[in-house]
Amino acid sequence: MVASQRYFVVEEGENPSTDYFIVPFLREQGASLVRCAFSEMPPPEQLDGATLVFVRYLPAKWKRLVDQCRGGIAAVYFFMDDDLFDWAAFVNMPILYQLKILRLSWSRQKWLKSAGARLLVSTPYLQQKYAGWQPQLLPPQPPLERERSPMLTLFYHGSASHGADLRWLRPVIAEVLARNERLVFEVIGDVSVNRLFKGLPRVHVLHPMKWPSYQALLRRSGRAIGLAPLLDSPFNRARSHTKLFDITLAGAVGIYAQGPVYGGTVEHERNGLLLPMDKQAWVDGILRLAGDQALRHRLLEGARACL
Repeated sequence: MVASQRYFVVEEGENPSTDYFIVPFLREQGASLVRCAFSEMPPPEQLDGATLVFVRYLPAKWKRLVDQCRGGIAAVYFFMDDDLFDWAAFVNMPILYQLKILRLSWSRQKWLKSAGARLLVSTPYLQQKYAGWQPQLLPPQPPLERERSPMLTLFYHGSASHGADLRWLRPVIAEVLARNERLVFEVIGDVSVNRLFKGLPRVHVLHPMKWPSYQALLRRSGRAIGLAPLLDSPFNRARSHTKLFDITLAGAVGIYAQGPVYGGTVEHERNGLLLPMDKQAWVDGILRLAGDQALRHRLLEGARACL
């Protein structure tokens, strides 16, 4: 690749293509890199002398920016780890995926050539197929690991009847994920739940499942904090405190809504946290538990003794 002090890696979002191919290669070169999502447009002056690497896709806004700054850009590269330039290779893919490739990859070939862009590929197959581009092969490498603390799984396992509780919980989850990068949030739900939490980092949406499958899920280790919010509504007033069982059997500590449903069983700071339905109180409670392993252990032992 062209020697450059700065590389802008343009990607739709964090993805395996960048992590397995682009980042390890550039780090080996000692390059300084900036990862930019499609919407993150640097000022034109920052591109002077820089190299741009487009990962799989080339959005129109970035294309216009390159046209504007072409004289000062050191080089432009396009990386692909699928055959994005041959319509026949992806014609049997889902229609929306086809349209995305056509719009952001396949249709960009002429522009890439006119801009003098160079091709980076992931396999010898692609290198041979597009030999006319004189592509450079980047074999996959394990992602470079930073020293990281173990992740903590925060979860809410509610059914479709908990829609209002989930909507109440969404800003709480957004804040705790932003403030503690060790936290991962797990939730059970359908496409509407997936849409509700779309855009938040480190969210795993599990499909609804039958009771035996859910029991097996609870027996799988790895969960740290379970949530049981409960808005005051006629439907919720009839609920029982079985979430205490689920959360404890999962090996996690629970945060429960104050009120008659959990108030008769959960004792605050003995076998869980019993909090008012105040968003800031839940944010503070989650972050407190996430940062205090000894407290989590003590409350979990209290919950197990209660059961």
